[in-house]
Amino acid sequence: MRRLTIVHTTTFGYDEPVVASYNEARMTPLTRTGQTVLSTRIDVRPCTWQWTYRDYWGTAVTAFEVLTPHRALTVTARHVVQVEEPPPPRPAGDWAELRDPALRDRLAEHLDDTASTAPPGEVVELAHRAVHRLGPGAAAVAVAEAVREQVEYIPGTTTVHTPAAEAWAARAGVCQDLTHLTLGALHAVGIPARYVSGYLDPRVDDAVGEPVVGESHAWLEYWAGGWFPLDPTNLRPVSSRHVALARGRCYGDVAPLRGIFAGPTNTQELAVTVAITQEA
Repeated sequence: MRRLTIVHTTTFGYDEPVVASYNEARMTPLTRTGQTVLSTRIDVRPCTWQWTYRDYWGTAVTAFEVLTPHRALTVTARHVVQVEEPPPPRPAGDWAELRDPALRDRLAEHLDDTASTAPPGEVVELAHRAVHRLGPGAAAVAVAEAVREQVEYIPGTTTVHTPAAEAWAARAGVCQDLTHLTLGALHAVGIPARYVSGYLDPRVDDAVGEPVVGESHAWLEYWAGGWFPLDPTNLRPVSSRHVALARGRCYGDVAPLRGIFAGPTNTQELAVTVAITQEA
């Protein structure tokens, strides 16, 4: 069990005063099996008004607006989260269960693709070859491995709006691209799967009290008799170093911060930092 303090700071800078800004932040960790949120707070400076609600996917959303002229906007999310090491996954579902019409209807949103996850034909063929004679759980892992083998992790080659097909064409991308591609591949072979956004603690030791530069990260959960996590980028089990923020169909459902602003400027600078400290 690990207790982590996470400070996620996002700062927008404008070359001319912005007169109004309307935003949504999805930056509050989930409380779920193996993950308990001990405290959480989102500070916005400046801020005129804010409130919190849960969206369709169960994500805590902080909506806020700024109605005073400003040249900078800073959003700071501070969390203390207790995360347990999960037991080894033991998927129990079989293909007959996954083909059941009632199940497919219940999980239809996690079987259909969005514009971000729609896989090209080559990925569909790759996925079908990977699942040969495997059960759904082993098949999900095999599909992730087959995709990862073909796509190199190269930061800066894509943006948050890059669809899976473009990342595949480049054979390069980051965690969200690998997650989108693997989601599309899993859907193609009939395995329900959903996108997870969160943080990854990159340290390899358990040094207490020392902040490290953390990472915003993406992985997925596939359904095989229950939901099981899988990290397509690192091809390793999701562990107590992963802190989940939100779930959805793709990045568009869980973007940590989105909004619009009004003013004479079209230029903005963005700075994002994530600091993670292990407290215990």
